[in-house]
Amino acid sequence: QVQLVESGGGLVQPGGSLRLSCAASGSMFRIYTMGWYRQAPGKQRELVAAIGNGGSTHYVDSVKGRFTIARDNAKNTVNLQMNSLKPEDTAVYYCYAQNDYAPASIAWGQGTQVTVSS
Repeated sequence: QVQLVESGGGLVQPGGSLRLSCAASGSMFRIYTMGWYRQAPGKQRELVAAIGNGGSTHYVDSVKGRFTIARDNAKNTVNLQMNSLKPEDTAVYYCYAQNDYAPASIAWGQGTQVTVSS
């Protein structure tokens, strides 16, 4: 089971940018699909972006064209570049790792707060 540590959240004005990073410990990073969920107050957790071990990506419609997910298998990291941020992007963002050979095995990061406000 991997362990995940996130960084990069904070306060930004609308239209600004933030970059979230997630570092994974342990071996076999390549067999995991990685991604980011977010949860805003009073709302359900939603999948924001994901990247497979082959590099295929998925984005929720509301962030397409603004967010970019990328992984570095050599460094065991996955990053989420967030541009043109909107107040509705405000949430706690959670990194996750899902084992492609054991889908029930999912690891979570501790969460990082992103606040978009003027």
